[in-house]
Amino acid sequence: MSEERRKRHQERVGTPEANPQSRNKMILGGVVVLFVLAYAAGWYHTNHRYDGFAKCLASKQAKMYGLYWCPHCIEQKEMFGKAFQYVPYSECAIRGSREITTECKAAGVKLFPSWQFGVNPPIEGVFPLQELSDKTGCSLP
Repeated sequence: MSEERRKRHQERVGTPEANPQSRNKMILGGVVVLFVLAYAAGWYHTNHRYDGFAKCLASKQAKMYGLYWCPHCIEQKEMFGKAFQYVPYSECAIRGSREITTECKAAGVKLFPSWQFGVNPPIEGVFPLQELSDKTGCSLP
């Protein structure tokens, strides 16, 4: 921008200090940015709160057996939020059939969801996270 055009522009618009509307827009923009950042941090914390816990379950050889269509299995998964991706999980349903996978048959799983802790036989039920913590020694956040 040429010096002359810049001077005309400043005369027309003014400097940010001299123009309260411009200053108000900048403040509003800053508030909006802060709000968005706070929301994103809260969302991340809510959805990834149990990442460490789920990873600990994996390190303790805890494993969940489930069926994609089972409402109790869905309920158990939802307790972890996005952190469920770190939980060792075996899908026992074979899509398009009423059969159970050979892995789940071999483990002796008959009811869903079921949890297996180490080499112990699977135990059926929806477990509260505190109970999973007690069974594995993994601490909750």
